[in-house]
Parts: sequence; structure tokens; C-alpha cells
Amino acid sequence: MWAEQGNTPGAGLAWDWVQIGSGVLAMANPMCVVTNLRLVSESGDVLSVNESALYYNRLVCALPWQDEVWRLLNAA
Repeated sequence: MWAEQGNTPGAGLAWDWVQIGSGVLAMANPMCVVTNLRLVSESGDVLSVNESALYYNRLVCALPWQDEVWRLLNAA
């Protein structure tokens, strides 16, 4: 889980990942990002799960999550 931490309820994203090779991690299923975020269109309409998936995937790809997973795996 990747989450914002603070004094107020925060935002979070979670996804399953797999190791697909030596040193290579990937999202197990890019369509299965679990989140409490809700995205809206420019007109203010809430985007559907399928419409939001593209944005969630872009966000996950921009996060340094693979580095953090490798750091934790190597520390174990």
C-alpha cells in the first residue's frame, strides 16, 4: 500500500505485484488498483472504475515503489 500520512484521513493506493525476473517487479494486474481516491472529469462527473484505471496506473508507474519493495526484500 502506498499512502499519504497525516492527521486527517489520507489517500491510499494498493496493488498486487509480482517478481517477473531477477530484479524486475511489475503490477500483477494493472486493472486492480484498490484506492479510496475518486477521480472526477473536468465537468465534475465522477469517473467510472474503468475510466479511472488509466490514471491510477499512471500514478503507480510514477511512484518509486519497486525500489522500496527491493529495499524491504533485501533487508529481510
